[in-house]
Amino acid sequence: MRKPSRLVSVVAIMSMCLMSLVWGAPPASAQRRSDMQILGDAETDHIIRKMARPIFQAAGIDPESVQILLVNDPSVNAFVAGGQNIFLHTGLLLNVDDADQLLGVIAHETGHISGGHLVRGAEAMDNAFLSSLLGMGLGVIGGLASGNAGAGAAGVMLGQHLAERNFLSFSRTQEASADQAGLSFLEQSGISARGMAAFLEKLGVGEPLMNDRDAGYRLTHPLTRERIEAVKAFVARSRYADARLPAATESDLRRLQAKLYGYLDPRGALQRYKANDPSPAARYGRAYAYFRQGDVRQATPLVDGLIADEPRNPYLHEMKGDLMLQTGRAPDAVAPYRKAIELAGSEAGTIRVSLAHALLEQRDPRLADEALKNLQIAAKGKAQSAFLWRLTAQAWSMKKNDGMVAYATAEEALARGDMPMAKAQAERAEKLLPAGSPGWLRAQDIRGQTGGDRPR
Repeated sequence: MRKPSRLVSVVAIMSMCLMSLVWGAPPASAQRRSDMQILGDAETDHIIRKMARPIFQAAGIDPESVQILLVNDPSVNAFVAGGQNIFLHTGLLLNVDDADQLLGVIAHETGHISGGHLVRGAEAMDNAFLSSLLGMGLGVIGGLASGNAGAGAAGVMLGQHLAERNFLSFSRTQEASADQAGLSFLEQSGISARGMAAFLEKLGVGEPLMNDRDAGYRLTHPLTRERIEAVKAFVARSRYADARLPAATESDLRRLQAKLYGYLDPRGALQRYKANDPSPAARYGRAYAYFRQGDVRQATPLVDGLIADEPRNPYLHEMKGDLMLQTGRAPDAVAPYRKAIELAGSEAGTIRVSLAHALLEQRDPRLADEALKNLQIAAKGKAQSAFLWRLTAQAWSMKKNDGMVAYATAEEALARGDMPMAKAQAERAEKLLPAGSPGWLRAQDIRGQTGGDRPR
């Protein structure tokens, strides 16, 4: 198995009944095809969560309970679904001019959550589908950095079709309400609302949209001149109208954007971030672009230089590990991953999965225990994925424990949405594991989830 990119994807088919609140229109691409590609990346999640934490706290929401998900789609869009899950399109992240604009969008979406709009639409929500999507850990599905989307684990089919565009639309009243709540959260956080106003103006009624792909926005999203004027009026009387975010916050956004450019369009990123640009974001964009192209010779010195400048940045060490693993140097990837885990602390879940992969790639049974320890820690957090469970099965196979192999394979199948396989492997695990053991009990749960009768 090849190591998936740190920006890894899950291809999921969203249910027709998915109730969402959209910042913009559903992307035209979503109307032409039924899949939605989610990108998972520890660093991107860390950056956005850190920026948005004051807004969540102002709304009375536990920041750790909010899922932030990246949709690989060039349209400028964001929405919330299934409770406290905020979906941000890559097109939005790459088109915001500054962190204030991004926080304006997040504040608006948080307004939808706090306003209970999703609760009122709960009957239309396919909760079982969304739980399956989020429970997959949004992660380790395809080796996209190597261009091998089939590496790691298979894709997942979880529903029927992406909800129709009109179904995703909400009323002008709800949109205005979300604006007002979002503005309140920004004010309580000491963050200027100019970003929200600027972004609404950017997409505003009567003004040219950024490009043709966003034409659907006007058709479904009730953006009105009244809404824009109401936000601008709030800014005019705000105590924090001229407040500036810390320079580090803007720097983090530039790094995030550079990483996305490098991941999504390596050639374009190398044109955008010229070789004579010494800024950290430009060097990061070039490093990730070369990494995506498999150009170790040019990527390595850039990564090493970034680590020298920021030796306590866990995500740079993670990138060094990714580079080693992707190029067939699994033993050399172990030390950078261990360092990244040490520095990332409780946010190291997905990095632990990467370390386990590097250990298992060496095919040395003596490394299976360390791999299992990291996988078990990761499985308790947000890093759960089909790929995690595939690695877990591999580790137990090295330890010649057929019962735990069957249990881990059942978990993997469940995460992939393969219910027949999950049921069959859970039944096998029950026969092989000691009655009452944790794996045996969980195998019973899986069998129940897949329609099997529980033993009496």
